[in-house]
Amino acid sequence: MKNIYLVAALVVSVFLWSCGKDKKESKAPKEEVKIKKTPPQIKEYGFLLNDYEVVRDTIRLGDSFGGIMDANGVTRGEVFRISEKVKDTFNPARIVAGKPYTILKSKDTSATVKAFIYENDRINYTVVDLADSIRAYRAKKPVTIKRKVASGVITSSLSGAMDNEGLSILLADKIADIYRWKIDFFKIQKGDQFKLIYNEKYINDTVYAGVENIEAAVLTHYKNPYYAFEFGKDSVSGFAKYYDEEANSLQSFFLKAPLKFSRISSRYTKRRFHPVQKRWKAHKGTDYAAPTGTPIWSTADGVVIKSSYTRGNGNYVKVRHNDKYTTQYLHMSKRNAKVGQRVKQGDVIGYVGSTGLATGPHVCYRFWVHGRQVDPYKQNLPSSEPLKEELKPDYFLHIEDLRKQLEEIPFKKLPPKIL
Repeated sequence: MKNIYLVAALVVSVFLWSCGKDKKESKAPKEEVKIKKTPPQIKEYGFLLNDYEVVRDTIRLGDSFGGIMDANGVTRGEVFRISEKVKDTFNPARIVAGKPYTILKSKDTSATVKAFIYENDRINYTVVDLADSIRAYRAKKPVTIKRKVASGVITSSLSGAMDNEGLSILLADKIADIYRWKIDFFKIQKGDQFKLIYNEKYINDTVYAGVENIEAAVLTHYKNPYYAFEFGKDSVSGFAKYYDEEANSLQSFFLKAPLKFSRISSRYTKRRFHPVQKRWKAHKGTDYAAPTGTPIWSTADGVVIKSSYTRGNGNYVKVRHNDKYTTQYLHMSKRNAKVGQRVKQGDVIGYVGSTGLATGPHVCYRFWVHGRQVDPYKQNLPSSEPLKEELKPDYFLHIEDLRKQLEEIPFKKLPPKIL
């Protein structure tokens, strides 16, 4: 009997010991299993960049396509073969300093160049693909269009008002293009106001890439509202056309000025003291002061009848628009039009300078009506072709909501201290 109790006690002891051992082992820290994180996939230009060694740089003065490729292990003979294959899509001789480029190389020890990507601008790029066979193609970065509204008030200039509101200076250029037939921006007034509905472009939804278009705008000038609504495109130029709230075209036969953003230094007058000749005489033109090299536009369609140089006029161009109107542009640093050349409204016919009898860089703009020199700002000049009658119902329907949206945007006012 004693033996039976002894065996039972021994079994219980072994059982209790093994349980305690299991508990101790269970309390021992477990070994951590490290999970290798997969790097995020980076896709750009249509390539998965994770698969390549990526070289990014910018074209510098003196750089050549051959030199760049040679520095990345491509032989001169191979560069010549690539250039011949892709020249219809990508001209290696025309790479421009300041443009970014990306080279994709294999990740093995050979580091073979698989692609050369050249950024033509912020959106468009050209790929020279060398992976399987040599080819080149153009593509665009993904662009998102974002609709926005804005308002502002003029304190000194349109561009200054944009800056005050934290808006892109590109908007000022767009507005000036829309209203250049209706508003003389050299006479812009402190207190003039604007409201806009417009669209901006963003690359990959985040990087600003410029203004897409202005859908609608209203600009108050001398307390008069000037509306502009985008509707259709010009059949020749492809540019957007704008009309006011009554379907009148904002485009006019003549531009209000022959250049962009400057100041009038001297107006048309029958008596002015000439700063060079030092005597009183008539000044039958309007002087626009601007930096040397500023482009000068033809203010209307026409034919160049003179492109020459004289001691008084300096370099000048004269354009006949029809049997009634002729314009002339004086003191150019360089002429950009030849006699007999047909020019369109807005074409660059020369550049601001100070040739001839001039004390500083400017363009003297002269205007003839039936052969008599007049002040263009006192003429009732013709407008361009109006919107066709059959399109007006669609137009008024189109602008109905846009006008309501404009009305909902509050006008900005001058701060009391500036009044």
